Amino acid sequence: MYGKLVTLVCSLLTMLFLCGCGAKENSSGTIQFASWGSKSEVEILKPLLADFERENPDIKIEFMHIPQNYFQKLHLLFASKKAPDVIFLNNHYLPVYANAGLLRKFEDSDFEKDAFYPKALAALSWQGNCYAVPRDISTLVIFYNKDIFKKHNLPYPKDGWTMDEFLSDAEKLTTVPDVFGVSFEEDVLFYLPYLMSFGGGILSDDLSVDISDTKESLAGLNFYADLRKRYHVAPLKNESASATMAQMFMQGRLGMYLSGRWIVPKFREEVNFDWDVVSFPAGPAGSITPLDASGWAISADSDNPDAALKLVKYLSSKKVSEDFTKSGLIVPARVDVAESKIFMDGQKPHNSKVFINSIETSKPTPVSVDYRIILDNMKAKNEYLFN
Repeated sequence: MYGKLVTLVCSLLTMLFLCGCGAKENSSGTIQFASWGSKSEVEILKPLLADFERENPDIKIEFMHIPQNYFQKLHLLFASKKAPDVIFLNNHYLPVYANAGLLRKFEDSDFEKDAFYPKALAALSWQGNCYAVPRDISTLVIFYNKDIFKKHNLPYPKDGWTMDEFLSDAEKLTTVPDVFGVSFEEDVLFYLPYLMSFGGGILSDDLSVDISDTKESLAGLNFYADLRKRYHVAPLKNESASATMAQMFMQGRLGMYLSGRWIVPKFREEVNFDWDVVSFPAGPAGSITPLDASGWAISADSDNPDAALKLVKYLSSKKVSEDFTKSGLIVPARVDVAESKIFMDGQKPHNSKVFINSIETSKPTPVSVDYRIILDNMKAKNEYLFN
């Protein structure tokens, strides 16, 4: 159902853009800025926007916070020609808007291109052009409960470990029904690293071929399914009940949990046992996780593109990146911040370097215009395999 909605909306966006009907009303010097984000994230952002206004008294920002159903609402804003001037986007949805001609293309001279990880820029590009300046990079790592490892007299996992070692640890950590060795989620994001590390994936790099049914992809998919159904080192649905994998990890019911940097602030506040992170285990093709990114884009229909670009330059500055990084929420896309003491701040996880190291071995997720439809279909197709 959602896939059909996305197709319909994409067509509507393209038609309305080409028709050029109904320009958005916006006074000179005023720009709208839209973003999702939790309460804590907004608390970081608002003072930064206020600082920008103080530094640029001729520009006023109307902050449009959309905490839920962000992209559905953004679709409607674009379709009604009321899109915000500056938009926070991720690489999963950027192709929809860039392909419809709804985003401004960034030139190399528009921002400090060399300050960012090339893979972050690649993730936020479409057909060779950059359409958003990166704020953060997202890769997946293994969070592990050091106390459970100690209880079983197991050495802590180390970067460079293999899939066989990972499975062996998961089996030794599992004491059904109290503790399971590893997390299991049916969202494609969480099993894509297995497909990639076995040499497969979902789409080819040029987006022309569905590779989800290759022997390599199926090998990774079956290994993942076996964690739950064959080896029983991951909880079945009825064994996790209504608890999320993050909640099970915080409850001490998971030895290992696959997730991203976004969960770190919550773990710092609420986890009462010792924990750390390690790289995703290496399969036949290596340790390969999908790399995603989020960043600041500008509407092609902005009435004040110069002011919008000035805001994007500010939001992608070292100072702003440092403020977001201090929260523990993001892996900054700026190299000078990611490789600084601000990111390696001494707090948990102590092996934060793994987030940076994983950038080198990761792969920007190949995303097409209809990627969300592909994910929905894949999730439905694999449901029988997982349950």
